[in-house]
Amino acid sequence: MMIKNAPYRFSDFQSMSLEYGPVDSLVNKYNSKTGDYQYIDRRDSLVKMHLRLTSDDLLYLHRKAADLGFWDFPIKELADTTKGAKNKSIRYVIEFKYKQKSKKVVFDSEYRGDVRLIDANKTLIKEIKQSLIAAEERLKK
Repeated sequence: MMIKNAPYRFSDFQSMSLEYGPVDSLVNKYNSKTGDYQYIDRRDSLVKMHLRLTSDDLLYLHRKAADLGFWDFPIKELADTTKGAKNKSIRYVIEFKYKQKSKKVVFDSEYRGDVRLIDANKTLIKEIKQSLIAAEERLKK
């Protein structure tokens, strides 16, 4: 019932994007609308490609976001920088765009808050990355 009553319906879905990297440079990016995908590989090289997720992939991610309560996540979940230590956190910016609404969440890997919220963020990020890896594997075949 939660999926059907969610304020964001898949029939209104337009795009999904993920950006991540060190707080000062979000070099890893994917945008489902344009298909632009870039990331730093294991050899510290920037890889750029055109990658499209299937509608099934996007439906899966939409439903996963709904299951995890993404629509109720705070907009900013930032690491505490008041301690004076240099922030070594990885920042993630997740956005789902729909016809009438959109939801954008900024999450730092060093965020200190509700453990369930942190786990939900990490799970959604992991699912998005796995979908991108699977799509890249399909592209190579």
